[in-house]
Amino acid sequence: MLRKAKGHPEVEEMVAFLGKGTDFKGTLHFEGTIRIDGRLEGEIYTKDTLIIGEAAEVMGEINVGTLISSGRITGNVKAARAAHLMMPGRLDGNVDTPSLKVEEGFSFNGRCEMSDAKASAVLGKVKETLNA
Repeated sequence: MLRKAKGHPEVEEMVAFLGKGTDFKGTLHFEGTIRIDGRLEGEIYTKDTLIIGEAAEVMGEINVGTLISSGRITGNVKAARAAHLMMPGRLDGNVDTPSLKVEEGFSFNGRCEMSDAKASAVLGKVKETLNA
């Protein structure tokens, strides 16, 4: 059963789930909240919420409204609203978001840029990509 992430009021009901053992390559566009616990290589676009679970491995570019991750990410992240990085996760790449929360124990190797003006531009790009 798909449930809300505890402690995250911005998370709506999940619309999809890529479980352990799932291996996806390509571009993922979605609306609503999705959770990944498998392996994904490619690009992710949404104006909504992406949850990356502890067992997940994501390699590629991530452009989302909100990111909640305790998994491994290799690539750059653009989160128009917020990024919450939780242990025991890891991010090897850059983050561009107006709001960043990094839990003790999370490994972050990259740069962070925080700007409200950029957030609007990122969200606009995501909406543009979704409508293409």
